[in-house]
Amino acid sequence: MSNVVVKAEDVSKKFHIGKLQKQSTTTLGERIAETVKSPARRAVQLMKGHATGAADLDEIFWALQGVNFEIKQGELTGIIGRNGAGKSTLLKILSRITEPTEGSVTIHGRVGSLLEVGTGFHQELTGRENIFLNGAILGMTRNDISRSFDEIVSFSEVEKFLDTPVKHYSSGMTLRLAFAVAAHLEPEVLIVDEVLAVGDAKFQRKCINKMEEVGGEGRTVLFVSHNMAAVTRMCKRVIMLDGGKVAGDGPAHKIVASYMSTGMGTTAERVWEDPDDAPRSDAVILNAVRVRNPKGEIAEASNISDDVGVEIEFKVSKPGYVLQPHIVLLSDEGVKLFTSVDVDPEWRNRPRPVGRYVTKAWIPGNLLTEGMCIVSVAIWALEPSRILQCFTREAVAFQVIDSMDGTNSARGDWAGDFDGLIRPLLKWETEFDEGA
Repeated sequence: MSNVVVKAEDVSKKFHIGKLQKQSTTTLGERIAETVKSPARRAVQLMKGHATGAADLDEIFWALQGVNFEIKQGELTGIIGRNGAGKSTLLKILSRITEPTEGSVTIHGRVGSLLEVGTGFHQELTGRENIFLNGAILGMTRNDISRSFDEIVSFSEVEKFLDTPVKHYSSGMTLRLAFAVAAHLEPEVLIVDEVLAVGDAKFQRKCINKMEEVGGEGRTVLFVSHNMAAVTRMCKRVIMLDGGKVAGDGPAHKIVASYMSTGMGTTAERVWEDPDDAPRSDAVILNAVRVRNPKGEIAEASNISDDVGVEIEFKVSKPGYVLQPHIVLLSDEGVKLFTSVDVDPEWRNRPRPVGRYVTKAWIPGNLLTEGMCIVSVAIWALEPSRILQCFTREAVAFQVIDSMDGTNSARGDWAGDFDGLIRPLLKWETEFDEGA
């Protein structure tokens, strides 16, 4: 017997843009309908540049085209892609919120979905009532829901507001309860979208750990995120969408590396074309900050064992100053990891002539842990000290990804959570005496 629980066959979805109409949404059904319409509405805004619902528009927008894949029981599968790649539309089809225009989707078992904050919740009902409503939608009996009720409330941390209508909840509170309900009511397939970004960092880790636990129990998880470190840690397999089509499907670290190398964004490079807009002081103008890999390429992602170069390009407009470029590295939670200053002996205690400079700081491999690193940059004048520093916060950012091959990583063969702000690969030595 096949253990395939999710199967998509030639799935395509088109929207008739001209038929979209604005309407007030007050009921659950109307809100769900509104979320289905939102991708096409955004397409109108991007393609036409004016308000949605115009009567003279009747264009066709294909959000998905010929999507095929199979997902087996117990797989934790990541789905990645740029904004507009079709991820949300695909998840709404898998969640049975909308139907494909062409093709078919087969799912064996109950589906729990967390797509957008508040979707599936009735705003006039209390948190307690919404827990039972969602369980009923999943086909569970009241006794089944009651058995998981205390665990849901404990996980969500909203016990104090359990009998308050959810329309009074903050987005964070709604997210906590929605995820707790989706994860604890034991659906065979759990679908989680980027909505986790609404929560704080501690709760995000809590959710990721729960999804790993769900996968370990033999249930299937589909996880959409722009956090490539979380995707590679959680998922062995990743499906990449681009332009509504499957652009890659395979081992997580390979597909993520391919995705990050396609120039998906500019977080690894920041250039100030106009000097008037650039960070500056009396003597220095900052031109650009870049993140480079060992090959010299601009890179938004780095394997945990590779060196990472932070490049600072600046112009000295007034001679006579001893200048010291430096960087500050922070985690995505805002924790300062370290500060490093330029100690190049060639320019130490030496006034810099007028001209263009490019200096690089190399961060050694197997020092940083997985996750997003944010780089702030400054150039200080040591002599004379009266000059104001040239400084810019959060100039660039890059992802550190662990391929988990176990050969050159501090995690060895351990695939679970690996705590810590840094992850150095230390030298270990063991003495063994067989006769002792």
